[in-house]
Amino acid sequence: MKLNLPGRLFLKISTLLFLLFSSPVVFSQIKSKAFKATIDALNSRTVPYISVAELARQPGGLVLLDARPVAEFSVSHLPGARRVGYEDFSVGQLHLPDRNTPIVVYCSVGYRSEKVGEQLQKAGFTNVKNLYGGLFEWVNQGHGVVDTAGRPTQRVHAYNRLWGVWLSRGEKIY
Repeated sequence: MKLNLPGRLFLKISTLLFLLFSSPVVFSQIKSKAFKATIDALNSRTVPYISVAELARQPGGLVLLDARPVAEFSVSHLPGARRVGYEDFSVGQLHLPDRNTPIVVYCSVGYRSEKVGEQLQKAGFTNVKNLYGGLFEWVNQGHGVVDTAGRPTQRVHAYNRLWGVWLSRGEKIY
C-alpha cells in the first residue's frame, strides 16, 4: 500500500523523523524515557528507591549490596559493595546485628535488587533502599566502578545484548 501524503505533510513528517533520529540530544531523551518506563514496568516499588544522585551524596555508613552473580560482579561493581547474589541470596550471610543499618541494594537495572530488598524487609531490616536504575544508571550518570582488585575500570557487565542497550557509557562486557 502506497501512502500518498500531501507535500507539506510529508516534508514535516520527514523533518521530524530526521530530527528525532539524527539529534543525539533528542535520541538521548527518548532513550532515557524508555529506560525509565522499563524500570517502572519491572519494579513494583515494594522497596523504596534511592536515586543515583542521593547515593552519590551519602557520606558513608551504609551497606552496599550487589545482587548480581559472580560473573557480573567480577567485571565491575560500585566501590565498597558486597556481592550477595540473587538466586543464591541468603539473609543469614549478611551478619548485620542492627536491623536499622542503612542498606542499598543494586543490580544491573533494579529488578533483582528489589527482590533481594524484599527478603531483607521480611527479615526485619527497616532501612533498605533499591538503587533506581541500578549499576547501569550509576555508570550512565558518570560515576565510577571498580574491578575485583578495587581498581577503577570502564568495563561493565551489560547482562546481555537486549539489556545492554540501556548502558550508554562504559565498555560493555557480555
